[in-house]
Amino acid sequence: MPPLTTKLLLRLVAAEGEAVPVTRLYRELWGLPHDGQVTRAHRTQVQQRISELRKAVDAGGDSASPLVRTEQMLSGPYPESAYRLVLDRDRLDSTEFIELVNEATFSDPATAVVLLNRALGLWKGRPLQEVAESDFAEPLVRRLMGTLDTARGELVRAQADLGHPELALPVAEERAAGRPDDSAAAATVRSLRRRVRARRGDEILRREFPGISTRLVVKAGDLFDQHDANMAVGFCDTFDTATENDVIISRDSVQGQLLDRVYGGDRGLLDRALRKGLQRVEPSGTEHVRDKPKGKRIRYPIGSVVPLSLPGRRVFAFVHCRQGNDLVTRSDRDDLRLSLECLWADIAVHGLRKPTAIPLVGSGLARVELELEQLMILIIDTFLASSRSERHTPELRIVVRPGDLHAIRISEVARFVEALDHHGQAPGDLRGPLLDSATFTAKGHARS
Repeated sequence: MPPLTTKLLLRLVAAEGEAVPVTRLYRELWGLPHDGQVTRAHRTQVQQRISELRKAVDAGGDSASPLVRTEQMLSGPYPESAYRLVLDRDRLDSTEFIELVNEATFSDPATAVVLLNRALGLWKGRPLQEVAESDFAEPLVRRLMGTLDTARGELVRAQADLGHPELALPVAEERAAGRPDDSAAAATVRSLRRRVRARRGDEILRREFPGISTRLVVKAGDLFDQHDANMAVGFCDTFDTATENDVIISRDSVQGQLLDRVYGGDRGLLDRALRKGLQRVEPSGTEHVRDKPKGKRIRYPIGSVVPLSLPGRRVFAFVHCRQGNDLVTRSDRDDLRLSLECLWADIAVHGLRKPTAIPLVGSGLARVELELEQLMILIIDTFLASSRSERHTPELRIVVRPGDLHAIRISEVARFVEALDHHGQAPGDLRGPLLDSATFTAKGHARS
């Protein structure tokens, strides 16, 4: 529609169902004539625009019941023509917006969230934009802006009541930005931020991937305190468990802590569980006692996975490195990638659809020559790739020892993660510098 016809429509919308005399329409939209009198020629201009408007809004409608109706009303000594806009609720989004918000204020929190999100989805910016500065638009604009504030406030309360402060917080922040002098709105934001921080605890990175029904969480903490999650623990290819004098396995390693903290130091118990699980795995070779006098001698392929049952969850012991006959473990990027791909495939079958907690595998005695942030990105990338083909865990939780945080460029990990789409796929220009073999080089060499 031409701009003036659009303004005419908005003027009738602003009347909220009341009839507006033709002389008032002319004065408010065309301006006051030089002599102050609205003549027949002026009224004709209004009628022409009304005809244009009817053609636009009544197209295909019921001619017997037009949306723009003509009436006669007394606004002086003689009757004059007036026009009224008659629209159903579903034809006028401002009316639907107000009704949804009003309904939500009397609903339970769960229903209120649905109604308020639907109402806010109708909001497309400042209402009646083309005539917002006109006096006739001010009452409706003020009412709609007030309803918008009410909708945001009610949505904040409903989400908070449902135990979702992280969903309430962005709405509260937007509301507070529009009320810079409102101390109560600012206090609500502070309170929600405290609740979100308390809930997330030591989380340092979180990202939802709704397209594949999973999430990524990176947190500082203790892997063995993640009692709600399965655990992934890297092993060498001989599945050694002996920690005496730190000769074969270090007691401080994740394997060593698994023995002490989960199996109570009972090496026989852990070995029996491993042997039972390894019955389904074909060994890759056996060392002679002359060549490997200490430790276990049966070797298993990189990527071998043994699910160990615990009450309500599992530990996934997986081979990600090789132990030499000199008892030194070694791995590289390709071995680590293969082992992770096999790990995720096994979790898809045996993971009970529980969250999976994993340390920064490859960062210790496995001697994978990658930067810590590159190791983390490799874990994330293989997990998301696996999740796109088969959904297996609602959450990947990478648990980093607090003392290691200073050595990780976590901002690089965040940059990678935030560029991913809802299915966890990265654009080619990001995968190149962070994941290509040219960048995954030995520590101290080329870095992106």
